[in-house]
Amino acid sequence: MMSDTAQPVLEISGLELAFGGLRAIDGVSTFVNEREMLALIGPNGAGKTSLLNCINGYYKPTAGQLSLNGEVVTGLPPHKMARRGVSRAFQMVELIPQATVLDNVMVGRHIHTESGWLASMMFWGSAKREQIRHREAAEEIIELMELEPYRSRRAGDLSYGTQKLIGVARALAMQPKLLLLDEPTSGMSRQEKEDLARFILRIRHEKSLSIVWVEHDTQMVKDLADRVVVLDYGRKIFDGTPEAAMRDPAVVQAYLGRPVLV
Repeated sequence: MMSDTAQPVLEISGLELAFGGLRAIDGVSTFVNEREMLALIGPNGAGKTSLLNCINGYYKPTAGQLSLNGEVVTGLPPHKMARRGVSRAFQMVELIPQATVLDNVMVGRHIHTESGWLASMMFWGSAKREQIRHREAAEEIIELMELEPYRSRRAGDLSYGTQKLIGVARALAMQPKLLLLDEPTSGMSRQEKEDLARFILRIRHEKSLSIVWVEHDTQMVKDLADRVVVLDYGRKIFDGTPEAAMRDPAVVQAYLGRPVLV
């Protein structure tokens, strides 16, 4: 967390996103502080993933503004957002199944590559030194995520839960300032979720990242998140602590009249 006078890492102001007559995001405003974990929760179809898509440039908002470290970045495409320090682990893993775990994580280093393609192919001079640095960075992330036993194995041969961890590792390899996690625990067993929770805490401590996290496991949200934004039909209906969210009447109503955080 940061002081009230400091500049938020991300500011979202009056964001709107429409597909024809469907309003996926309806005037959402919020912020993410330095080293803060902000959880986005809400029923299916609430607009959570659409909001992530706007943040990292997959969707161009219909209206409103996004600012990253004080710079207006509304509508910038994904590669420009990545260069500004925004990376994402997707709900659908989208790894290269035939490639090893190490090679999949190395994909995240591509954005930092400065050598030309010919020098990289020939593996000489500065390109060789650069590739060694990238490999060392990837190996560090693999160690952080405890993926060493799998580093030389094909990603497609591993369990779905392990593949999800590789997706997070690939996003971390980009050295982001803002990490977007889109339902990272979906399809995971309880043990795999507990392992991921441990990795998220480690990432926050060692990498000092800000994290925006879409999640349906509300117990994990209560245990890990600093702040919760609840969306319903594209509108923000709550912005505050997880403890306050479970007592909020609008949040309870959005979850079909049941307390959602226990």
